[in-house]
Amino acid sequence: MPFLSKIPSLPLQKCSILDFLFPADQPVSDKPLWINAADTSVWNSPKSALALAKRFGHGLQQLGVEAGDRCLLFTPNHIMIPVSYFGIVGIGAAFSGANPSFTAKELEYQITVLQPKVLLVHPTLISTAKAAAAKAAVPGLQLYVFSDRETGTLEGLPDWRVILGTPEQGERWQWKKLSPDEAVNTIAAINFSSGTTGLPKGVCVSHFNVVSNVKQIKSLYDFEPSEKWAGFLPLYHAYGQCYAILMATINHIPMLIISKFEFVEYLRIIQDHKITRLQTVPPILIMLNKRPETANYDLSSVKEILCGAAPVSRELEANVSKKFNVRITQGWGMTETTCAVSGIPYYEKSRTGSVGVVMPNTEVKIMTEDGREANIGEAGELYVRGPQVCLGYWRNPQATRDTFDPETGWLKSGDVMVMSHDGWMAIVDRKKELIKVQALQVSPAEVESALIEHPDIADAGVVGITFDDSEWPRAYVALKEESRCKVTEKEIQEWLNARVSKHKRLVGGVAFIPEVPRLPSGKIQRRVMKEWAKRDAATVFGSRPKL
Repeated sequence: MPFLSKIPSLPLQKCSILDFLFPADQPVSDKPLWINAADTSVWNSPKSALALAKRFGHGLQQLGVEAGDRCLLFTPNHIMIPVSYFGIVGIGAAFSGANPSFTAKELEYQITVLQPKVLLVHPTLISTAKAAAAKAAVPGLQLYVFSDRETGTLEGLPDWRVILGTPEQGERWQWKKLSPDEAVNTIAAINFSSGTTGLPKGVCVSHFNVVSNVKQIKSLYDFEPSEKWAGFLPLYHAYGQCYAILMATINHIPMLIISKFEFVEYLRIIQDHKITRLQTVPPILIMLNKRPETANYDLSSVKEILCGAAPVSRELEANVSKKFNVRITQGWGMTETTCAVSGIPYYEKSRTGSVGVVMPNTEVKIMTEDGREANIGEAGELYVRGPQVCLGYWRNPQATRDTFDPETGWLKSGDVMVMSHDGWMAIVDRKKELIKVQALQVSPAEVESALIEHPDIADAGVVGITFDDSEWPRAYVALKEESRCKVTEKEIQEWLNARVSKHKRLVGGVAFIPEVPRLPSGKIQRRVMKEWAKRDAATVFGSRPKL
């Protein structure tokens, strides 16, 4: 039998995100909510952000952007991203973000898949965006400079503020009201994920998905307006959007927006601004555990650290909790579940190594490899069904069918879990192919595709290699016969570095092999290569690798 959440079900609203966040019968706060961490005199309140968002929504419609269209952001974090999010979803269009570390080729892929109407580009990324847009050649795509400070025209691109309607037009403008059926089926965001296999895919998250998951998460934690948060999580990512845009708004909690993560600066922000709760990923816990700079800062204001995006070892969790005398809670989710499926309620004692209990209105089942439901304490792949499970993959029906059961609504997660007798879950393995580098997804297929373009490579397979609680891409490469002994592993690494984002680089190394193990169907036998990586880990890393 599936495991139904032991937490009572919540009443869920089938409405637009903006109707949920800004109810007509409640005043909109004018207190600073999104604050530039580098210059705290630069901020937006919900009132000022919503006023700008309404002007932006009006302006987008004047440009010809309609419900169902897509708008893409290519920018590091800043306080105008929530404004753009509200404006885009307010007209019934879909918000999407691209990793600001992308190369032109990586960005071109996302542009080609999305076919957006508008691309908002940070001033530091204009050349990459222009190159990618030229290659993608999407008809009618319009590029604008997008920053939290007015820039004017740069390199031929106008400032996004030229889109804005007048304050009077914004005041009169109304966001799109959604019927219950429209709320369930209208895409609010398309966040890219590798899913369980293959190249990155656009995950279609509806207004109902977002509203439901915000309510589910809010029910688990004792968030209070007196808190203060610091947001370094990228806002192109579901986790960052959930907390910095949505949870901050609904809970009235000020969020210091950090554009670029630097550990010592992060410690200073926590100390100086008395940050109360951290939303983190495992690499940050590793730094908190090992970096000596932590001794120079007072972090006593922090009462809880929430950690997601990748598993945390029991030892690491226990060490950080003891060192800072702080509660650490893990949760589990994936882009395909909007953000979260499980967590540890504030009224429960945290259990080291567990990702908590299933959120309300959600059910899960754990399936063994032979197709039966697992017993208590038996490992198997986690399947999820609930209001936060997304609509599917953008214009990719085959991948949608492979991951989501259209008859029953079950999502196959690709993560291997065990369930305790009282409903607590723990991650024990990963069935899916993707690699998690500092909580960022790396698609092995994407790196393999790049490697195959090397003139000396006949075939390549990529898997994760783990060392010191961190995972890194490692390639097993078969050279062309005429290239053997003529090219080195380091040369392959350096060649790839120029073609992929930093987190996709082969920090785990390159190993030359006679041939890549494949099934008769041609599918790579990753399980074989994962065993090789386990074997190689001890010799590959003389010290912890650095990106």
